Amino acid sequence: MATAVLEGARHEDISEVEVVVRRCHDAGPEELLAANAVIFGTPENFGYMSGVMKDFFDRTFYPVQGRVEGLPCAYFVKGGNDGTGALAAMRRIARGYPFREVQEPVLCAGAVNREVLDRCCELGTMMAAGLELGMY
Repeated sequence: MATAVLEGARHEDISEVEVVVRRCHDAGPEELLAANAVIFGTPENFGYMSGVMKDFFDRTFYPVQGRVEGLPCAYFVKGGNDGTGALAAMRRIARGYPFREVQEPVLCAGAVNREVLDRCCELGTMMAAGLELGMY
């Protein structure tokens, strides 16, 4: 799913957006402060976001407080059940930063299929295109 989001964000028709990918354990406050938008992706573990995603939020929340208000964001979740628990948890935390959700999330329950990958690709494309067009 992450590869499809990345593929979409690097669409050939989008030339003015630099796409940077970081795994949660490699990202910190500096990456959030440098970003013009963020797409968060996680597997759903026991109805919640992954531990490394929660760790990322824990490590970045206070250092960026008051400095990322309104940062555009979007989400994708690979759910074991339906992904809604992980999505709700990320949204709840994101309101505290506060980020601004600008795209519909992609939720995948069960096996990842072509439709899910297409939606992920579209998510990346729409986020990058919105940045390039100055919508966010």
